Amino acid sequence: MRPSVPALAAMAATSAVLAFLPFGLSGYHQALAATVATFVIAILGLNILTGYTGQISIGHGAFMAIGGYTTAVLSRDHHTNLILTMFVAFGLCFLCGLIVGLPALRLSGVYLALATFALAVSVPQIPLKFARYLGGSGGVQSAKTVSHLWLYGVSWGAAAILFVVAWLVLRGRTGRAFRAIRDSEVAATSSGVTLPVYKTLAFGISAAFAGVAGSLFVLGTNGFAQPSEFGVILSLQILIGAAVAGLGSLWGVLGGAVFVGLLPEISSSVPVIGSTHGQDVVFGLIVIVVMLLLPTGIAGLLLRLRQVRVRA
Repeated sequence: MRPSVPALAAMAATSAVLAFLPFGLSGYHQALAATVATFVIAILGLNILTGYTGQISIGHGAFMAIGGYTTAVLSRDHHTNLILTMFVAFGLCFLCGLIVGLPALRLSGVYLALATFALAVSVPQIPLKFARYLGGSGGVQSAKTVSHLWLYGVSWGAAAILFVVAWLVLRGRTGRAFRAIRDSEVAATSSGVTLPVYKTLAFGISAAFAGVAGSLFVLGTNGFAQPSEFGVILSLQILIGAAVAGLGSLWGVLGGAVFVGLLPEISSSVPVIGSTHGQDVVFGLIVIVVMLLLPTGIAGLLLRLRQVRVRA
């Protein structure tokens, strides 16, 4: 997984653009760009679990909810530094991922997908049960709010750091073990890979990434954590973003995040006559078209373009 010179040049150019971009954007568009960075982090985490380890999850919105509420509650009740709350969310969601990963060892395929789907449905209901501490349906308001420029800088800074972390994890022994499990659990076991350890670890790392994304997600809504913000649709958006990016590759993650981060804005501006849910109709149609045109995602497209260039 050593990046080529063109890949390094593309990363450097992207970093330069992202560094200077916010100074030419309005506050609204800075917040929108920060939302894209949030999805970059969430999709990175899901890609580690699903793309590299082969474990399907439709429940990452639940881990984002845990991370988001961690930031909101720590800020409201303890006035904790917002950056520090992200580290707490990372650690707490890592532990939650390990806990979820243990029973998931007995599940695979559609059964694992259904189990994580149940997680996505049930976790947002917890604030309703413990309304005294988590605000119920009214949610939790952080004690601190941030500027759009601050949010942009922290979001993309966190995305860059976690991208490097993911790359380091996946290029080493752990990443090789993940890919071996994805390709064949029998062959992986024969090669000395301890399946329970690495499958559970993948859940933990993936959930930790989602926890940080959840913290940023809440900060992007003026520090307001509410159950409705972390519904099943959020988990599906992350899964769609991972599929569009290309499972099993890091290089299309930015494209997948831009797709799910900006598509609601684009689809809401397209008029659909005779429908009260025009945005949902357009969103669904665009997703279908993109998956038909890019069945292996943006990463697959980049690979094909690279092969064409080599043959030429």
